[in-house]
Amino acid sequence: MNKVYEEALRFKRRYPGTIAWRLKKHCQRIEEHLNPDEEVLYVFTGQKNNKFYDIISTAVFAITNKRLLIANDRLLFGYFLYSITPDMFNDLTVYSGLIWGKVAIDTVKEIVYVSNLSKKSLDEIETKVTEYMMEEKKKYTIRNDK
Repeated sequence: MNKVYEEALRFKRRYPGTIAWRLKKHCQRIEEHLNPDEEVLYVFTGQKNNKFYDIISTAVFAITNKRLLIANDRLLFGYFLYSITPDMFNDLTVYSGLIWGKVAIDTVKEIVYVSNLSKKSLDEIETKVTEYMMEEKKKYTIRNDK
């Protein structure tokens, strides 16, 4: 079993209220697109959309030592892969609803919504994403100042 899939399963076991399915396929897409020098640091699952009633858009989100990867293997054919580098990261917003929570990752070009997350997972996701992005963003700032 690959590391991304193991981490996705570990996340689902800790937060079973999160709606996510077809994890193995999504994780395979991330594994295919990892660069040789990339290391997976954190993985979580959720719906890549802004609607609690849309459970079709399951995706796997992986933080590597270089970027945030989002993979969604389509049901019939093809897939979507999104890559967010730390220099494109602006902000992260957490929403907690009655049953599920939602995270909005604001980038320079768009806002990526992750919905139908277990409310208990929100703190962990917020901490992991913001700590990583802020630490990596410092490196981009230092390079640009030279």
